[in-house]
Amino acid sequence: VQLQASGGGLVQAGGSLTLSCAVSGRTFSSYVMGWFRQTPGKEREFGAAIIWNAGIPYYADSVKGRFTISRDKSKNTVYLQLNNLKPEDTAVYYCALGIRPPFNTVTVTPSTNYNYWGQGTLVTVSS
Repeated sequence: VQLQASGGGLVQAGGSLTLSCAVSGRTFSSYVMGWFRQTPGKEREFGAAIIWNAGIPYYADSVKGRFTISRDKSKNTVYLQLNNLKPEDTAVYYCALGIRPPFNTVTVTPSTNYNYWGQGTLVTVSS
C-alpha cells in the first residue's frame, strides 16, 4: 500500500490550503484514513479521520470548524481542507491508513492504530 501526500506550502495566517493523499496498491474491505501533524520535538498529533466506506468524519478539537476531511472513492484519494489557518498549524502533515476495526472516536485518534503512512507534506503558516 502506498500513500502519496501533497498540497502543502506556505500560506499567510487566515489563508487556506487543500491537502491530498492518494492511496494505491492493495485494497481493504474496511478502513479509516487519518491526517496527523507533527512539529519538531513533539509527538505526532491527530487532526482528522474519515471512515472510508461510511464517510463518517472525526476531528480533533484544535481543528474542528476549520478543517474538513473528505474522500473521493473514484480517485482513492482523501482530502483535508484547511481554512482559517493559524501559525500554530505549521507542521508536517501526514496521511495514514488504518485497517483494524472498530473505528470510532477513541480508536481513530492514536497514531499507533494506523498501519500505513504517507511521506508527509509541510504546511507553513506565516503570521
